Amino acid sequence: PVNEIRGVGPTRSTLLRKLGITSVLDLILHRPRRYEDRRNFVQIKDLKKGDTACVKGKVVVLGVKKFAHGRRSLFELVIDDGSGRLHCIWWNQPYMSSYFNKGDDLIVFGKVTSDRPKTMDNPETETLNIEQAEPESNQFIHLNRIVPVYPATEGLSQRWLRETIWQVINKYAGYIKDDFPEITASGFPQKPLAIRNLHFPDQISDAELATKRLALDEFVSLFLQIQIRLRKFEKSAKAPDCSGTNEKMRLFLKKLGFSLTDAQIKVLREIRADLRGPKPMRRLLQGDVGCGKTVVAGCAAIMAIEKGFNVLFMVPTEILAEQHYNTFRRWFDPIGIDVVLRTGSVKNNESGPSLFDIAENYEKHSGASKNISTAKLFIGTHALIEESFIADNIGLIIIDEQHKFGVAQREKLVKKGRNPHLLVMTATPIPRTLALTIYGDLDCSIIDQMPAGRSKIITKLVNAGESDSLWKFVRQQLANGKQAYIVCPRVESDPASEIKAVKTEYVRIKKLLAPFEVALVHGEIPREEREKIMDAFRSGA
Repeated sequence: PVNEIRGVGPTRSTLLRKLGITSVLDLILHRPRRYEDRRNFVQIKDLKKGDTACVKGKVVVLGVKKFAHGRRSLFELVIDDGSGRLHCIWWNQPYMSSYFNKGDDLIVFGKVTSDRPKTMDNPETETLNIEQAEPESNQFIHLNRIVPVYPATEGLSQRWLRETIWQVINKYAGYIKDDFPEITASGFPQKPLAIRNLHFPDQISDAELATKRLALDEFVSLFLQIQIRLRKFEKSAKAPDCSGTNEKMRLFLKKLGFSLTDAQIKVLREIRADLRGPKPMRRLLQGDVGCGKTVVAGCAAIMAIEKGFNVLFMVPTEILAEQHYNTFRRWFDPIGIDVVLRTGSVKNNESGPSLFDIAENYEKHSGASKNISTAKLFIGTHALIEESFIADNIGLIIIDEQHKFGVAQREKLVKKGRNPHLLVMTATPIPRTLALTIYGDLDCSIIDQMPAGRSKIITKLVNAGESDSLWKFVRQQLANGKQAYIVCPRVESDPASEIKAVKTEYVRIKKLLAPFEVALVHGEIPREEREKIMDAFRSGA
């Protein structure tokens, strides 16, 4: 435990815990967020506006100014290095005046925001106070070398962290094992040397190589853990045969109204092989928006349902769940497969009459077969994870926009069944998802072909300073009879966050795009009202 280190008592243990440090190993692996080259400080006279630099000087003036009847304040100190003076300012942080004294030797790191006078706003600082500090023998840790700057917290100074890590490395370096000597043989430093160079490198390149070495250690260790878990899972888990009979599949493809692309057919063959295999499928389906992932998911669901297994289809929002529900009712009603909607606002049979409710008149419905499957497709949001939702005989689980769900949520849904197959879909795989495919936890299928006649998706990144051109483009499209939709990550605004909220943006955009009509839709709006808004958007009304 970390409290065995000299100088670490209950108070510092608590502060270290805020940084995720509870053991000596955690402290050794506490990676610097940047480095300062204190072998050659920049002279203040050479600083120019826009430069990011590290300077050293003595505090000659400091004080707090108050404005607006005391509601605003400015703390300012000035350092002098013999070549010139640098003003350092912090707005609305008057308490910082207690951190410094006139005559302090100060190291300052930041960006120069003004030339006259030379100024840095909110720079990072470190007080040397050589006369009052620790023994002179410790000064070499902080000066005349490349120095680490760590993620820290209030109450733990950079100086203390640096000296403590130096002490720990010297004491425990001999106990650090090189678990993967093959990595060392590939041209990387041994692990003990890599840890020392991570914190106290002779050159920046030494720190970069050390970071790669330790990252590779983590990669190999995690890969081995996943492989062991995967082999154990494959050995103990017997998968249900959900490969289908083609009875309903033929009818579905016949009534679909369009042909699948070669890429979709290729992916379906991979999925069918998994659904027939002895181990549960764990597959990522990736493809651009509009490539046809949903119809592939529908085909996979039909295969499982043909074998008598229920299918769960989870999506992140009620709006998307309702859209999928309407799509699959249109596809599956004519072939006799029941589709059920389950969201926070729609439970049990509230989604409307099932095929069983209308079985007597079913022959009149699009010429459909009267042979209605007892297995169902359940479409829903997080409500599918709730304990109140129970579905027996689950053979396949499909998760759309899987990057919006956590690993724990995915596992909780999978536990609803007995070793069910899992298909996750996304157009934008996040690093975690890509890592799972690399490490072997997920197989990957890619739809790399767009259906015939589908418009090309053009993605553009617009900087905040160019937003006028963006809204000009939107207005032109609206004037040409086109439509647009804007997605925000939050519903309600949060004063502590800069993340945009749909309710706030709606008011702003409605004024911005007047006289064009702007509608607001989100999950908190009653379902009936939401459906009217979405129907109007779909119809172009």
